[in-house]
Amino acid sequence: MPPLLEIKNLKTHFFTDQGTARAVDNVDLLLSRGETMAVVGESGCGKTMLALSILRLVPDPPGRIVAGKILFDGQDLLSLSERQMRTIRGNRISMIFQEPMTSLNPVFKIGEQVAEVIRLHQGKNKKEAMAMAEEMLGMVGIPSPKERINSYPHEMSGGMRQRVIIAEALACNPDLILADEPTTALDVTIQAQILELMLKLKERKNSSILLITHDLGIVAQTCARAAVMYAGKIVEESPVAPLFENPLHPYTQGLLHSIPRLDKQGERLIPIQGMVPSLIDLPQGCGFHPRCPRAFDQCRVEPPTLVEVEKGRRVRCWLYSKSQ
Repeated sequence: MPPLLEIKNLKTHFFTDQGTARAVDNVDLLLSRGETMAVVGESGCGKTMLALSILRLVPDPPGRIVAGKILFDGQDLLSLSERQMRTIRGNRISMIFQEPMTSLNPVFKIGEQVAEVIRLHQGKNKKEAMAMAEEMLGMVGIPSPKERINSYPHEMSGGMRQRVIIAEALACNPDLILADEPTTALDVTIQAQILELMLKLKERKNSSILLITHDLGIVAQTCARAAVMYAGKIVEESPVAPLFENPLHPYTQGLLHSIPRLDKQGERLIPIQGMVPSLIDLPQGCGFHPRCPRAFDQCRVEPPTLVEVEKGRRVRCWLYSKSQ
């Protein structure tokens, strides 16, 4: 079966007075139907901009998609008009944004906001859309949805607002859900409930999820595959189990060594040395080499390509190049 989403050589740049920031730099990605995949990396690595590029929501100016293809169900989204994209956003592709208080309009009731999505994409009248909105709020676990549709965002807790965002995103049975840090700022109990809810609804709707996160614990819990991003590029892609058991790229190794583990109590955490480089002034060669304990001369002068080292596992590192 062909993939639901195929990204080829995608480049999204921001043109500023200081120079050009390569926020998404030559990214390739495949997502199958019904699959849950993570995009992992530190803040500023390009994860969110990758999701916004898929939806063609890159702020222009200063940003622009300058190259590549985004094939969704075989159709290149970059070739569509803005009017055609509006029929896809919120309908076939939905996004769960990071902060519900900035995603929900504070002056409209919750029910009106969910119903608006349904009216826009499903062609329902106001009464039908409100009934469907109430049903969606119940489906995402909001108690007393009949009363809650008349609540304003500020009258709900953070976990409840995040459930409303999920209800909005799933109201039109999307094929693809882009979830950008969907559990940030929520306590651990609510976080687990939100993740369980997303996966249940995904199974019910047979949707695919691209989960954008920096939390490796969430990745281990929920995803089948993961792509690790650093400085706008994917540096490693792998099924989740081998990624945790045997990370290949030095950056992925550093990420895993810097998180506490119950089975290694008493051992010191090993931080990744140095700082994430500016996307405007990336180092020559491999973008990670100034922080990499295993860097050698070739790393400092020539950027590595993403190579397949075993079935389903790709890495962007000279340590795994056939020329070495």
